[in-house]
Amino acid sequence: MQNITLIFIIVLTLGCQTKKDLKEQQKNIIENYVNSYNEFDINGMIINLDKDVVFENISNGKMDLKTVGIKKFKEQAELAKQYFKERKQTIESWDFQGQKVIIDIDYKAILAIDLPNGMKSGDTLELKGQSEFLFKDYKIIEIKDKS
Repeated sequence: MQNITLIFIIVLTLGCQTKKDLKEQQKNIIENYVNSYNEFDINGMIINLDKDVVFENISNGKMDLKTVGIKKFKEQAELAKQYFKERKQTIESWDFQGQKVIIDIDYKAILAIDLPNGMKSGDTLELKGQSEFLFKDYKIIEIKDKS
């Protein structure tokens, strides 16, 4: 009976350690993605993306951009970096849900171009948002940016 109890404790401990390791890896991958985003490092952003990654940008509850595949994601990221002189996402909170991780972010950027909404180059854009990352085999397979 003691052997069965010991085996059960070992299995539970390993299971908890695996979940802890998963969360730590997911956190490291997301932090790398956000840091690379802040530094305009597109290659750093895509290093942990699945080749078939789906990206969606959702503003005011409506999807205004969707890309499928790492090539399209990279093209969009290269295009988007032209809009900003500086940009910074700051992670405010984490919510780990197995293969899905949700972060709340503060976003601040200085525009490099004039926008159709009247904002001008040099203006500061500040938003609060949320990003959802879906993982498979330690790769990001889906990103949803919501603001």
